[in-house]
Amino acid sequence: MSKKFDAIIIGAGQAGPSLAERMTQEGLKVAIIERKLLGGTCVNVGCIPTKTLVASARAAYVARRADDFGVSIAGEIKVDMGKVKSRKDKIVKQSNDGVTNWLNRMENLTIIEGHARLEGAHNVRVNGELLETDKIVLNVGGRATVPDFPGVDDIDYLTNSSMMDVDFLPEHLIIVGGSYIGLEFAQMYRRFGSRVTVVERSRRLIAREDEEVSIAVQEILEAEGVEFQLGADCIELVKHDVGVRVTTNCKPLNDGPDNDEIIGSHLLFAVGRRPNTDDLGLETANIETDERGFIKVDDQLRTNIPHIWAMGDVNGRGAFTHTAFNDFEILAANMFDGDTRKISDRIPVYGLFVDPPLGRVGMSEAQVRESGCKALVGKMMMARVGRARERSETQGFMKVLVDAETDKILGATILGIEGDEAIHGIIDVMYADAPYQVIQRAVHIHPTVSELIPTMLGDLKPLD
Repeated sequence: MSKKFDAIIIGAGQAGPSLAERMTQEGLKVAIIERKLLGGTCVNVGCIPTKTLVASARAAYVARRADDFGVSIAGEIKVDMGKVKSRKDKIVKQSNDGVTNWLNRMENLTIIEGHARLEGAHNVRVNGELLETDKIVLNVGGRATVPDFPGVDDIDYLTNSSMMDVDFLPEHLIIVGGSYIGLEFAQMYRRFGSRVTVVERSRRLIAREDEEVSIAVQEILEAEGVEFQLGADCIELVKHDVGVRVTTNCKPLNDGPDNDEIIGSHLLFAVGRRPNTDDLGLETANIETDERGFIKVDDQLRTNIPHIWAMGDVNGRGAFTHTAFNDFEILAANMFDGDTRKISDRIPVYGLFVDPPLGRVGMSEAQVRESGCKALVGKMMMARVGRARERSETQGFMKVLVDAETDKILGATILGIEGDEAIHGIIDVMYADAPYQVIQRAVHIHPTVSELIPTMLGDLKPLD
């Protein structure tokens, strides 16, 4: 005998609890199923813990620079990794407890801990019990990809999740992957005191960005002592007395001294993420996925089965906490409000949380050029920004791209102090579908990073 619910949500990551709350407020009897930790990746092993670690790493960095600001600190600056982890764990627990208590207060909600699998289009089995429903929402997220490099089965390695258990300082951390997650850990652990080497198969870092962004980020991290091995066309892994040996070209190990190899104490894989769809029973409901395993959805998050939806990382339509939450907003608006919100309405926005951070919105310069759109471009080095000079953090630049015919902003990049915050003024104008002159003519507070955005917009030039 199956137990009946009006709706079942599989996965309690960012979008799940918010949808559960809305559904129960609408009078639905709802079950939310989570096999591991309430709050999902962001709360437990993603955004919150990593940015907490970034904050500790920055504290060490600022302390070492104290003399530059006329402040004397006696003795060597030391990092206690046990205390760093304890602080992180405390903050994570606060967030996890918040989600747990929030869910427990919801009326008409049943929280089930266990691994859920579909058994057809209307049934879910968990802990041996069969549940029945007319609405299923898949919110199962993703996990770190472990590449099938030669030797991977013979070594110990870390992922972004297992890094959360580290309470020691790796002597030499090798990070395979020169993109967003890898670079955050690279700077973080370099500031903690590790030697850090980033191995990247591409010829440049964060390859989705414009080349000038890649170069600038690399220069920032190299200035702090992070080492890079780019263009690693063949990566092989061998267990070593001190940890692991990584070779980075296609020559056999016995080809002599020209063979590129790095020996490190620990290895972190940061080469992307994969969806948690391989043991979900999708085939029993005939739910379609793409070649990478992401669940296919339409513009309103429906799968090919009309009463089954997919939110968050698992649908491949956004890889961020903020896009997952927006998925909830879109689904709820269509389901309960008669508001036809769509995925295609949102503008790409994201950040890279190195220090200084990168804030991005809309199209890159490469994308604008590829589109053939007649455009204007404005650029300003962060060295011209008073806030950056006052804090002796003048690395980076800001850049904006504008449609030359409509005066609408196409995209922007702010790599520099507080760039992840300053970008939001541009984001809001883009969502308002307003011309760039709205920001250009605005009076901004002095002295801030944002105050130079109108100045930059007042000096636009044709994109050659």
